[in-house]
Amino acid sequence: MTMSTQAVDTRAPSTTAPGWRREAAWRRRDRRWGYAFVGPQLVGMGLFVLVPFLASLVLAFAHWDGLTDLSWVGFDNFATELTDPLFGRAILNTLLIAILTVPIGLALAVTIAVALEKLKTRTLYLVLFFAPVVTSTVAVAMMWQQMFRADGVLSSAISKVFGVAPPDWLQDPRLALIAVCIVTIWSSLGLNVIIFLAGLQNISPSVIEAARIDGAGAWRLFTAIRLPLLSPIVFFSSVIAFISSLQTFDTVYVLVKNAGPDNATRTIVYHIYDLGMKQFNFGLSSAASIILLLLTLVITGIQFAAQKKFVHYEDDPA
Repeated sequence: MTMSTQAVDTRAPSTTAPGWRREAAWRRRDRRWGYAFVGPQLVGMGLFVLVPFLASLVLAFAHWDGLTDLSWVGFDNFATELTDPLFGRAILNTLLIAILTVPIGLALAVTIAVALEKLKTRTLYLVLFFAPVVTSTVAVAMMWQQMFRADGVLSSAISKVFGVAPPDWLQDPRLALIAVCIVTIWSSLGLNVIIFLAGLQNISPSVIEAARIDGAGAWRLFTAIRLPLLSPIVFFSSVIAFISSLQTFDTVYVLVKNAGPDNATRTIVYHIYDLGMKQFNFGLSSAASIILLLLTLVITGIQFAAQKKFVHYEDDPA
């Protein structure tokens, strides 16, 4: 009895081992394919994101013009930038662009999405609204540059309608930043419309029908039902829009030359470009980029902290 039991025990691993080996080989093969697909992305992020970030972090505490030897200066670059009036103007302009474009752009997107939801055939409208999103920013800026000229379409229309002298948007310090905001809102409107329209279509029809039975009108239905249910999407879009606004560069670079009249359109990223690629002061440029990173983190943190007060999820206990 004991001998047979021992014989069975000794044969058990040999009958199960091939199955375990086949499973292990399958898992190893699957893991290798996973690494093969993820590997190029990891290499790209390492070369073009992580390495430049670490280099900027090092250069922020040094003085280097790209040719001479690197010299350490500590926090002098940060002190210089924080006391530089041009950098202060760049921060102010960037925050103004974010404050003006994000609320107006999201409000227009929600309004258009609600209007499109009522249409049975909306494909053409979606294509028209989304076309600027997939169009090159340089092409968009060049097109609006011609429209903003003193003899352009927009200025001429304003002159005829209101009977005033045609405004020169790009040469007037009071209008140059508004022109940048108009282009920014127009070019990002289509993406927000698509996102909000998808959110509206995801709202349960039974909830809308119950509200209508209770006597809710169109405005009450929007403010009390649809908008609260859209609040997670509004929060997501606002975070993305704020981060994008803080990184405004290509529109300013193409639309207005040399940061506009009296640096009216100088943004933080343009300031970083000016310091690094024109003045070849990579230390100050890197310090300004680190300050931009910290500013982005602070604003995003404030948004995440504020979401508890206005973002409502369907599975909330309340």
